[in-house]
Amino acid sequence: MTPEFISLFTRPDRAWETIRQKEDAHSLHYLMHLLLLALVPAVCLFIGVTIVGWSLVDEERVRLDTASALQLCLLLYLAIVIGTVIMGFFVRWMARAFDARPNLNQCIGFIAYVITPFLLAGVTGLYPNRWFAAIVLLIAGIYSTYLLFTGLPAFMRQRSSQSFLYAASIWGVALLTLVTVMVTTILYWNLSLAPTYERTVQQDQAYGTQDDLPERVPPRL
Repeated sequence: MTPEFISLFTRPDRAWETIRQKEDAHSLHYLMHLLLLALVPAVCLFIGVTIVGWSLVDEERVRLDTASALQLCLLLYLAIVIGTVIMGFFVRWMARAFDARPNLNQCIGFIAYVITPFLLAGVTGLYPNRWFAAIVLLIAGIYSTYLLFTGLPAFMRQRSSQSFLYAASIWGVALLTLVTVMVTTILYWNLSLAPTYERTVQQDQAYGTQDDLPERVPPRL
């Protein structure tokens, strides 16, 4: 865990200066940060969907078999990396309209650090619950937005008056890219790879076996 990683959550203003200096010195400094943190949601989701499972109704638990879960998590990992690279291209392309001249690696690195809260929020995959995931991802999204708007002037070395519109443009494109990449990934996995689901029904633990369950009487008309 690098010092700038911690500083993103304690002193983001200093963190962005340090990150830019290291990106200037080593053009692929961000790469290890991205590749390692992208494992967090992939690994946690694999554990969650194969061991814990999720529930659509009270009595039923749904899980994925190992092969299907591995396919899903591999696609998720690739989607994160590819989506970050795509956003780097967009940031580089839009920079010309805002008097900024970063190179492509700097743009990809900037996005890799901005989405750090999202990648850490991937721990919610350990317990697949839509409401829990939605709340945590919402918090991560708010902090990532804060990192974007406060970090862009320092990282791109721009005036604040220019960087606000630039950051707003990045935010809008990022939302579109996120939806497009994730929806494409899920549709490909679900339609092309044919995942296998395992469903189990939780029995009432007050009775020892199925034979001990009281007979259900059909309702009278």
